[in-house]
Amino acid sequence: MMKKAFAVIIAIFLPLFAWGQAQINTKKVKLSDFTQKVTKIVLSGNEFMDSAFKDEVTARWRISPYEFCTLDEFNTLKTSSDYYFLLITSGQFRKDSSPTFQFLTLVKGGIDTSEGLDDMLEVVSMPIASAQFPSGREIAFLPAFLDIIQGYTLDSMEKDSNAYGGLGNYSGNLTHSEGLDIVLSKDDIAEGAIMPDRTSGKVSVMDEEDVDELMLDNAANTIVSYVVVPFEPQPGAFCYKMLIDTQTHTLYYYKRHKISAKAGAGFLSEDLKRIYSTR
Repeated sequence: MMKKAFAVIIAIFLPLFAWGQAQINTKKVKLSDFTQKVTKIVLSGNEFMDSAFKDEVTARWRISPYEFCTLDEFNTLKTSSDYYFLLITSGQFRKDSSPTFQFLTLVKGGIDTSEGLDDMLEVVSMPIASAQFPSGREIAFLPAFLDIIQGYTLDSMEKDSNAYGGLGNYSGNLTHSEGLDIVLSKDDIAEGAIMPDRTSGKVSVMDEEDVDELMLDNAANTIVSYVVVPFEPQPGAFCYKMLIDTQTHTLYYYKRHKISAKAGAGFLSEDLKRIYSTR
């Protein structure tokens, strides 16, 4: 009788033990060693991009020890849980025949990662450019990308909601950006998008070069637009839209949509309505 009662008690509490174990293995816990581990900054072999990447990482990376490495060294070290890796990756979605986007990706090494990036624990992956023919804007915005990734990583170590929610949930709400001017690039607005009837001195539209200059100059009290689409956007492809503070590099807006006959590449009417409503 005693053995039977003991078995019943185990049956009752076993799911609780299992639930507790699941909590221990959350992404937040898996990232808890990040600041103590070396982050390997993986250079692509593209001399122009690698030069900018090295300069900006040296100037801005502050949340963990780091070392630069080659792609060959990455392939050798990726199974080691002693390292995290920050690298520029090329990615494609299910219907794409070839890579369409470049991402700035932070992953954790480990013994189960021998198959490559798909098996690695992804901390964050941020779209930065077209994979086929990058425009060059990503160089101007690289400091902001690095700061956004660092801020997101630290916040993911604090809250699982950030770790699992991705940049869309993490990005700051525009309603918290009072007093800041929003500057949109003409090229970042989708063809056919309708600008709101009401005007606002806090929202303006400029040429792309002028917007990039605001980012390069760390203009005060300014938020600028950045859009990432494939070089030749086709219906069904994704479009990523961002609004980034040029000085603090706060990510205030991060949305994506599928391109269609009605929804082109860039900020749509609904995005513009939402942006203007905060001003």
